[in-house]
Amino acid sequence: MKSGTVLVTGANSGIGLASAIELARRGFDVVGTVRSQAKARPVREAANEAGVEVRTALLDVTDAMTCRRVMERFRPMGLVNNAGTSFTGAVEDVDDAQARAALETMTLAPMRLARLSLPHMRAAGGGRVVNISSIYGRTSTPLTGWYQAAKQALEGASDALRMEVAGDGIHVILIEPGAVETGLWGAAEGDLNRRNSRYEGAYRRATRGIHLTEPIRASAGQVAKTVAMAMAARNPRPRYLVGLDAQVAAVLDRLAPTWISDRVKRLPLGL
Repeated sequence: MKSGTVLVTGANSGIGLASAIELARRGFDVVGTVRSQAKARPVREAANEAGVEVRTALLDVTDAMTCRRVMERFRPMGLVNNAGTSFTGAVEDVDDAQARAALETMTLAPMRLARLSLPHMRAAGGGRVVNISSIYGRTSTPLTGWYQAAKQALEGASDALRMEVAGDGIHVILIEPGAVETGLWGAAEGDLNRRNSRYEGAYRRATRGIHLTEPIRASAGQVAKTVAMAMAARNPRPRYLVGLDAQVAAVLDRLAPTWISDRVKRLPLGL
């Protein structure tokens, strides 16, 4: 794997930036994609500070033609699909355009990049696709339905792809973090600042809940170490949970009856 290029999307901050730096530290040839030249600056600065090299490339993951050009240019043996967005709101408050944007960015785009990478990985005799999902790829809570829909669709497609390409020596791996300390929390608070919604009280409680998660959030570096482990392992697992809250949520959804799980999730929001 270390003889080929690893491409990391959404590399300008958070999990993407931490993953690009961690992979470069471990000897991978890393390309971090960003949406603008201004967003390339933090990548160069972080790489210089860490004493590693990370190349950058401009990429809007929702632009199919640009995706094709970037994948043809770099022909990666490793792909880390990290680019995404915060997306918070009750299903009733989200219109078609917003829902479509969530699915385009967090489901269609990563699977498009995976599809475009496969011929290059197959020609090289193997490769890795690491998709950054979420504990929400396994479970659901109120007020984040479309985010969860995108992540759960990503997991379903990733599971199918994993089986389809296993015979070619290509591993498809899902990383499922719980709460992670990134800039997306500010965006989530902005989404929750809604007026004239029947869920306004629940949004206020959810905002307070965001602040309560601060002590238990994993760091972006913790997720990055898991990404690097999945990229380097001889036999990587299909899924990696990251964070104590992710572990607890997975157990709750697996063991608790649905009505109990639903009630535990509803009550703090007043639903």
